[in-house]
Amino acid sequence: MVQKYVSPVRVYKYPFELVMKAYERRFPSCPQIPVVINCDIISDWTSPDKSIKKTERKCKLHVDAPYLLKKIIGVDHVYFIQKNILNLRTRTLEIEAYNESFQSRVIVLETCRYFVHPENTEWTCFEQSAEVDIKSFLGFENTIEKLAMKQYSANIAKGKEVMEFFINELRSEGITTVPRWTRDPTSPEIDVEKELNEGEDTVTITEISLCSKPRRNSGQQSSKDCQSQLDSEYIQRYLGQLTLMQESRLVQLRKSVAQLHKSKIPSDTTLLRFLRARDFNVDKARTLLSESLSWRKKHNVDKVLSEYVVPQIVKSYFPGGWHHHDRDGRPVYLLRLGQMDVKGLLKTIGEDGLLKLTMHVCEEGLRLTEEATLTSGKPISTWCLLVDLEGLNMRHLWRPGIKALLHIIEIVEANYPETLGRVLIIRAPRVFPILWTLVSTFIDDVTRTKFLFYAGNDYQEPGGLIDYIPEENIPDFLGGQCKTNVVEGSLVPKSLYLTEGELGREGNPLTDDSMYHSVSLSKGQAHEVKLNITDAGSVITWDFDIIREDVTFTVTRRNTSPKHSSAGEEDCIKVEGPLLCRDGESVQGSHVCSTPGQYALSWSHQGDHKAQLMYYYEILSSADYRGSMSSLQSANSSFSALSTSQTATNR
Repeated sequence: MVQKYVSPVRVYKYPFELVMKAYERRFPSCPQIPVVINCDIISDWTSPDKSIKKTERKCKLHVDAPYLLKKIIGVDHVYFIQKNILNLRTRTLEIEAYNESFQSRVIVLETCRYFVHPENTEWTCFEQSAEVDIKSFLGFENTIEKLAMKQYSANIAKGKEVMEFFINELRSEGITTVPRWTRDPTSPEIDVEKELNEGEDTVTITEISLCSKPRRNSGQQSSKDCQSQLDSEYIQRYLGQLTLMQESRLVQLRKSVAQLHKSKIPSDTTLLRFLRARDFNVDKARTLLSESLSWRKKHNVDKVLSEYVVPQIVKSYFPGGWHHHDRDGRPVYLLRLGQMDVKGLLKTIGEDGLLKLTMHVCEEGLRLTEEATLTSGKPISTWCLLVDLEGLNMRHLWRPGIKALLHIIEIVEANYPETLGRVLIIRAPRVFPILWTLVSTFIDDVTRTKFLFYAGNDYQEPGGLIDYIPEENIPDFLGGQCKTNVVEGSLVPKSLYLTEGELGREGNPLTDDSMYHSVSLSKGQAHEVKLNITDAGSVITWDFDIIREDVTFTVTRRNTSPKHSSAGEEDCIKVEGPLLCRDGESVQGSHVCSTPGQYALSWSHQGDHKAQLMYYYEILSSADYRGSMSSLQSANSSFSALSTSQTATNR
């Protein structure tokens, strides 16, 4: 398999002729590059007008490999052939190097080019690429590939340092400028193309541009822009510290995307995020990106920021919004999840409306990180999510709401990967481990390591919020002095709920209603659901809406102790309730079953008119419920222990 490696363009802020003068000082040997033992000139040719020079060298290189491997292959050094073509007319130096040793087992081809900066003729650019094709090497193919890459990376890292060393050496000798080549009027005219190509493969000089300023995050970079070369200084300033291999993968993905997509494509920051999401595997990152680009086009995501109108329901009842920056310069998004009426929002704007809101938040996040990069002087590509769970209870575990949340998480993970730099979960209540168990499996392992959890008021202790958010930016509802624009969530009035027909017409069907059972009760009638619980510690959860009249709700357990069974009797013990539920109320709750047995959920009605309700229940096994604690603690996060019991809650 052929491995290809491409480095970004390196810029020397010196004229081409001075850089060439410094470059020649690397031969025949260079103490600053100890791997090169010696280079002997095989052939050297200069055109009559001295504008073109061809040089071929045979270089002896030290084998930087483990002692045992060197003994097995039987050599301490290898030979490479280097061919240089210096063209002073075009101010370019083309370099090709390939291995002479072990050619039947491995082929290494490296190409480099020095050329004048396209925007500043007093600067010089350098680009480098390599291919390694290991056919067979005594079973050491992977080791040889790693050694080759180690050496390639070391050469790239050392190259700029060595060039600067020799330029400083020239400066100390009083050489600060080297005159450009000019044609001597007395010298004969030459056919440049013929001289260059005689006995050689044709050398094609491609005009390039350099990417030296940031592109927009979403669909703001043309394929032509993307074909420009990446400047290493641009990478440092706008993308951050990357390893040489990561830089190479970014350059490869960039070129691949430019070839496949002729319209506008994502920025380099976005390309890098997709690479990180796939561990810098170019093929996998390209696949994920292509799917995301299709999704963006299908849903017209590029126009979300300019066209999305925040619904009044969201303005009034959605407790979330942007709030200053954290200590690392990331934009902070506040979400008071414990105060959010998930059911009310879904019943008014639907899942599609909640998804559009999420897309708008994500697109705003991309824009804010871009602005932070420009204003802070350092690359900012992620944001911080601060989630306040005070008020979280079983009503947040409404099944259609959970399913909608998981669907949205899947979409965000696929289309906005690596956008979360840190997630701070504070005031986590007892019910949170259940929610985390349901949600965490949909969050990738890398993202989960960014979660920090705090129960109760632990966030106010050392190691809490103050370590991550500047004191002046801590919200007032968390004990700080900073006011926020985030509304304090409340229940959405049922009068604002859309009917199922209206939700369907809006493209927001709540398809999970099929899991709900509808019951009508006459005066004195009761409806009972019997549940056989076999494991102590299992959790019964319920969610029901009273559609008409008042209903009394209870949870019972049949007592089958020996003293009762001997008499053939069974007593029912009330473990929850009775709870009087009024017309129009929604009720969610849970019960931890301390002992196995037969439990029953019961609704009864005593009014003169028929009552109607819709209900849903679920049993969480003890293993799943207790496992929610271990899943939290094994998520490589800072975590304060949470209790795992929950009583019924009524909204």
